Amino acid sequence: MKLAVKVVPGSSRDDIAGWLGGELKIRVRQAPEAGKANDAVRRLLAKALQLPLSDIRIVSGSASPRKTIEISGLDEKELRSRLPSVGR
Repeated sequence: MKLAVKVVPGSSRDDIAGWLGGELKIRVRQAPEAGKANDAVRRLLAKALQLPLSDIRIVSGSASPRKTIEISGLDEKELRSRLPSVGR
């Protein structure tokens, strides 16, 4: 499945803040330089969704706060069930 995310790099903590319309807002401590924030986003999603890091891939927006992330082996219903406390 593909997931639209809005990333806020340089935050005080790493967390999944919730849904903003159709986008998932993610905050990471890493700065947006040399792909560090992108790596932090992938690691955070992999941990939260209990998936291997290899199943999380940024397919567009690698240099932008708005990204499209492809998640292998998961549909939207399963995604929302694995993030029960986010945006509810």
